[in-house]
Amino acid sequence: MNQQIILITGASSGFGALAARALAHAGHTVYASMRETAGRNAAQVAAAADYATQHGVDLRTLELDVASQSSADAAIARIVEQHGRLDVLVHNAGHMAFGPAEAFTPEQFAQLFDSNVLGAQRVNRAALPQLRKQRHGLLLWVSSSSVRGGTPPYLAPYFAAKAAMDSLAISYAAELARWGIETSILVPGAFTSGTNHFAHAGAPADQARLAEYDAAPTAGFGEEILRKLAGTVPEDADVASVAEAIVEIVARPYGRRPFRVHVDPASDGAEVVNAVGDRIRAEFLRRVGLGDLLAPRIDAGH
Repeated sequence: MNQQIILITGASSGFGALAARALAHAGHTVYASMRETAGRNAAQVAAAADYATQHGVDLRTLELDVASQSSADAAIARIVEQHGRLDVLVHNAGHMAFGPAEAFTPEQFAQLFDSNVLGAQRVNRAALPQLRKQRHGLLLWVSSSSVRGGTPPYLAPYFAAKAAMDSLAISYAAELARWGIETSILVPGAFTSGTNHFAHAGAPADQARLAEYDAAPTAGFGEEILRKLAGTVPEDADVASVAEAIVEIVARPYGRRPFRVHVDPASDGAEVVNAVGDRIRAEFLRRVGLGDLLAPRIDAGH
């Protein structure tokens, strides 16, 4: 097994925490990063340390607030200082919001974009100089089936931010290929249990506008959406399958990792639409003579 040095953003809970444990079990050195490690996430730091001790795995926690460039810079510097390299960066940090789009303020939309999109940009600016120096590495982006699949109402800020992040990942893939940096995009579908995504979702700040939507003809609409969305998810859907998919992507040989992987128990159609979009992207790059950007340039020794 080729041990990797792996950083996961937003790993205090949900997909991030599950992936951190699964990757550590696979024999990698995993940094589960989160903000406020000495504050509100102190319990998660202690839980990760206990888990590492009990299972004999190399799982570490790391302070990293994706809303702060200095925090991202410091986190990457610490990893490189300790290991001299970073092999895999998993862009997982993000936040969900639930409610009618009109009732969210523009500032709330900006906050969602800051955590889901600009946060990834800050971490990239901290990490990519090292990965480009290495001429080797993997960016693994945790996207969402909402980008191109079924899009239930009342999740507009989250869906818009995830779509922007997915688009950013695609652009980075081509720009980094000649530097030897590989890209994979993981596309989870809706998991209405097993994570705190919906429980911790942000709510609209404009309560007066929200109250208007709580009247006819959309009275009870939010509850109806959640109920019907949950009805699309099979009872045996296991959120751990997302972490397993991340482990499998990392385990694939360098240069032969899949560009996009779907884990969607609800089968909301994203896989069908993404297949078309990704094919057109590949055909276009080949047509304009840039087909080499579809895979990382592999230097000798990798």
